[in-house]
Amino acid sequence: MTSPRSDLRRPTPTVDPSDGLAGALTRNIEALAERRRQEDERATTQDRLAQLITRFAGSMAFVYLHAAVVLGWVLVNTGLLPIRPFDPTFVILATVASVEAIFISTFILISQNRAQAAADRRADLDLQISLLSEHEVTHLIKLVTEIAHKLGVEEARNPELQELQRTVAPEAVLERMEEVAEDASVRGT
Repeated sequence: MTSPRSDLRRPTPTVDPSDGLAGALTRNIEALAERRRQEDERATTQDRLAQLITRFAGSMAFVYLHAAVVLGWVLVNTGLLPIRPFDPTFVILATVASVEAIFISTFILISQNRAQAAADRRADLDLQISLLSEHEVTHLIKLVTEIAHKLGVEEARNPELQELQRTVAPEAVLERMEEVAEDASVRGT
């Protein structure tokens, strides 16, 4: 018999991913990865460029580069380095920074639009899968309730089961959600 102390020193066993995941889950992961790869391939050159610029602009390398350029610019134009100042009022620096900000914000918006379109597609897929699951579960509840009635199971008479057997109309749910949100905004909450 091993002591608890020796168990602590034993390495944690690793699980082969193919053994640890259900086949359907593995297929779904691979299908989603393939779908993302295809979407990336279909991206236009402009979208890829915008994504590349956005990725760089959101990195620490971008911050370090700008810090070095601005520091050098300030040192030169305040006369602290033995180079003749070329922008003593920093007007050129301000102009360059403003134009750069305009372009970077535009690239970020392009990337966000693309990301939002992908998020909308995923949300639509999630909704469709949820509606399908709701439909399937409702039918399973009906089937199990009928079986329970035939077997004389007392729980089959539970009034909640009758409620759960009702088909959900997504448009009615959406309308009710909008009504509640509208009422809340009218009340100021």
